[in-house]
Amino acid sequence: MADREGIFAGADPFAIAKDWLAEATEAEVNDPNAIALATVDGEGLPNVRMVLLKDIMTDSFVFYTNYESTKAGELDLSGKAAFVMHWKSLRRQIRVRGTISRLEGAEADSYFASRSLKSRLGAWASQQSRPLASRAALMAEVAKVTATKGMNPSRPPFWGGYRVTPSEIEFWADGAFRLHDRFRWTRNPESQTWITQRLNP
Repeated sequence: MADREGIFAGADPFAIAKDWLAEATEAEVNDPNAIALATVDGEGLPNVRMVLLKDIMTDSFVFYTNYESTKAGELDLSGKAAFVMHWKSLRRQIRVRGTISRLEGAEADSYFASRSLKSRLGAWASQQSRPLASRAALMAEVAKVTATKGMNPSRPPFWGGYRVTPSEIEFWADGAFRLHDRFRWTRNPESQTWITQRLNP
């Protein structure tokens, strides 16, 4: 599409997303890889929370979480999710909708090992999304885990990654007089090729 130039140019939406994230990493003060992840529960009621995107692969976006959390339960139930990345400093955002699959094994082990020791111990200690009596109780559990797991804890069996494989990606950039630029990439389910279309602001 001749109209898709500048920051929107390119044949691979994942490459564009990587470029935008790289720019945001230089511009955003905190958490340039933060995404607002949306799920639905068994009754179709939406739920949204901030998580950190950890990788943009050749065909998917990856984040990690506790598999026993509310978000994980909703992801596993529906098999679908959506998220938005918004960078106020760049006045841009990326919206993604697609299907969900778990990312475990060596890749998840490697990422878990790269985290700080306190984050690894915290992953073992926290029963994410479930009621907690007090912060003191949580810190006591961290101390217990530290004593039993040592200084190099392995990845918990209840913790790992999720891949969002998009059926749709939208790139948005702020425009003068609120005449924003929007391009939607839609994956053809049969050919797996991408169809791009400019949208009204």
